[in-house]
Amino acid sequence: MRQVTIAGYLLVACGAVAMTALPRVRPDGFAPATSVLDDTLASMPARITLITFWWWLGWHFLIGS
Repeated sequence: MRQVTIAGYLLVACGAVAMTALPRVRPDGFAPATSVLDDTLASMPARITLITFWWWLGWHFLIGS
């Protein structure tokens, strides 16, 4: 189970690097992550959803342990 967790974190880290590097290499094909977040967080329902998700994640994995 530990290997699956480590592999999951590595996959997320590789995805973050790809989301940062690809817009620099091909700016016409990929939007930078900051632009996507700016557009997403412009609406109040998206902000509430994100805050609720972070609360749920923290409650179940940090407090619940």
